[in-house]
Amino acid sequence: MASIAKASKKAGQIKEFYFTWEGKDKGGKIVRGEMRAGGETLVHATLRRQGILVTKVRKQSFAKGGRVTEKDITLFTRQLATMLKAGVPLLQAFEIVGKGASNRAVGKLLIDIKNDVETGSSLNQAFRKYPLHFDALFCNLVSAGEQAGILDALLDRLATYKEKILAIKSKIKSALFYPIAIVVVAFIITAIIMIFVIPQFKSVFKSFGADLPAPTLFVIAISDFFVANWYYIFGALFGAVYAFFYFWKRSVPMQMVMDRALLSAPVFGAIVKKATIARWTRTLATMFAAGVPLVEALDSVGGAAGNHVYKMATKQIQGEVSTGTSLTVAMQNSNVFPSMVIQMVAIGEESGQLDAMLSKVADFFEAEVDDSVEGLSSLMEPIIMVFLGTLIGGLVVAMYLPIFKVAQAI
Repeated sequence: MASIAKASKKAGQIKEFYFTWEGKDKGGKIVRGEMRAGGETLVHATLRRQGILVTKVRKQSFAKGGRVTEKDITLFTRQLATMLKAGVPLLQAFEIVGKGASNRAVGKLLIDIKNDVETGSSLNQAFRKYPLHFDALFCNLVSAGEQAGILDALLDRLATYKEKILAIKSKIKSALFYPIAIVVVAFIITAIIMIFVIPQFKSVFKSFGADLPAPTLFVIAISDFFVANWYYIFGALFGAVYAFFYFWKRSVPMQMVMDRALLSAPVFGAIVKKATIARWTRTLATMFAAGVPLVEALDSVGGAAGNHVYKMATKQIQGEVSTGTSLTVAMQNSNVFPSMVIQMVAIGEESGQLDAMLSKVADFFEAEVDDSVEGLSSLMEPIIMVFLGTLIGGLVVAMYLPIFKVAQAI
């Protein structure tokens, strides 16, 4: 019995591959297609039962190591929306986008989804099988579009939403990348000077036979420490960075602490807050405009904001709205939204144009993020120049002080 169960388990886990085939139907017309099967023999057998004389079967290979990014999903959403608006059938649109994808991992993902739809699954059900790539918001909007018969319009709105969210994320990343990159480069240059350059000066200074200035002795002491322990320093540094990002991704308490710290950080905190509010209002506007009920829409809004402080606030708002409180009052009670946002939401609720008002709020804060990032870039340049000048210049001066002292003695 055990061996039978084991054999049946293995049979249920037969690995399937993707094949492209070409053949002739009963009328002699050349037909082509794709199929997922456990082997080439199964492809021939399946097509033979359909009355197709197979002339060519080729196994598709997908490059390993590919990764489906948010940018890939955004581009796919825009392409699918455009094709459906142009009247291209859904399955044919998937085939066109899948074959045209430069990322082979995206092509494989789209073929999987296309096969699910071909076997009777609805489009939103097929998307829900891949939660890493299609979140609840995406699937809920697709479901609303399918039920209302306006899938092309909903996909177009969803593509616009994802393009705006992607743009604001890239602006935040660019604002944070510049100073971080400078600090990393400064550390590497300093380490190279400490490990390779300073010891050469030290051997020269020994021949002077005179007392060295305090700054020079301090730099030499740091250099000696670097030379003796550089592997510990780099190991501890890389280990700390890895551990930080590892626990940040997996530990909810740490994420909450870091999100609060980001919101209250000087200079960067204001940009992060504006970007979070822009994502929050843009998401709610998109969901509400698609006809998703407010309480249900708030389920997706909290996670899409990208900040645990606003996620918890959204849960509080959802609880109050579900008991009959207006959205304006619930947002005011959360104490995380500026008065301008609350006033605009109040106007939207009173006029029955909540989605339009939320979109205007999102546009305003996205423009604010643009201006803040540009201002931050111009502000950071002189600060970074002063930082690098002080660091490298201090090391150079400390090393040349003994030489100046000897020259004065001569």
